[in-house]
Amino acid sequence: MVQREGKSRAGRKAQQSEAPASAPSNLPPARAKALAAALEHWFEREGRDLPWRRTRDPYAVLVSEVMLQQTQVATVLQGRYFERWMQRFPDLATLATADEQEILACWQGLGYYRRARHLQRLAQHVIEQHGGQFPETHSQMLQLPGVGRYTAGALASFCFGLAEPLVDGNVSRVLSRLHNSALPVDSSQGIAQLWCWAADLVDASNHPRALNSALMELGQRHCRPKQVQCEVCPVQRWCRAQEPLKLPIKANAVQITAVEEAVAWIWQEGRLLMEQEQGKRRTGLWKLPPLSRQPAGVPLWSGSYAITRYRVSLSVHGLGNAAAGRLLRQPGRKLQWFAPGELAALPVASPYRRALEALLPQD
Repeated sequence: MVQREGKSRAGRKAQQSEAPASAPSNLPPARAKALAAALEHWFEREGRDLPWRRTRDPYAVLVSEVMLQQTQVATVLQGRYFERWMQRFPDLATLATADEQEILACWQGLGYYRRARHLQRLAQHVIEQHGGQFPETHSQMLQLPGVGRYTAGALASFCFGLAEPLVDGNVSRVLSRLHNSALPVDSSQGIAQLWCWAADLVDASNHPRALNSALMELGQRHCRPKQVQCEVCPVQRWCRAQEPLKLPIKANAVQITAVEEAVAWIWQEGRLLMEQEQGKRRTGLWKLPPLSRQPAGVPLWSGSYAITRYRVSLSVHGLGNAAAGRLLRQPGRKLQWFAPGELAALPVASPYRRALEALLPQD
């Protein structure tokens, strides 16, 4: 049974009336209604036609939300990652029984490969525990493995039209600027306040799907981290931000650490030596074998990539038969030779794929 919007709103209002005096402040009803209406009208006129917005299928929406958690919309669109995934794994049942190597290969280029594994585990859970039927209430969605408050809110509002809030990085930036909030968005108090404001807006909304989409779209297009376009903002008249580019405030700024990574290029008789990763980050993916120290001499290829709080300088060094022998004798390493035609089908993280494309012999 689908939970109706009225019940969701009534339950939240009851909770708010019982909240202690230290609870986050609520938006005045008239202000919330005006903001919600302005955002909805703007989205109806100018919302982008994105592939995942053409469906209310919870599985498809879930795939898009997981892809977009740590990847920009432009990247997903340009690479057609969503379309390719849905063509290969069109439903929960197909994904639940798929081979992990094929899943990782299809996710290749998006990074943070644990997201792909989490998607498969969730699909298996829904098949086993819910008979393949995706839960339709917010509380049931929160019980799914890997689904948190944001994802549950997105599924509830986008797929079932429920009046459930969501707060991601874009929404937190929009709300912080809208209210000129000095609360750090990564503090417990700041997080509670953001969710309270988001709940006020969705409760005042006539179309939760459009309202939540508008908040996210505004942050993606006009209320950006280092650039603002206040002149086209649909809620400019209600915005209290005096210096929007200084908001939101974060208590724990991420410090970027520089790291050097050296890997081996060992080519023998038309085959390349590769190693399957076993760490937490990219388990199951293949890469060029890492070296314990930076060899002398000029590398064959060099590049860089960012991951979490690290900026990695990657260098690829050509080594001979002796180095291959030493690597192959080391216990616990999963090394294997591959012909160029086999490498194309392997799941390889983007930094190493770029090295392969630059160094492999061209036909």
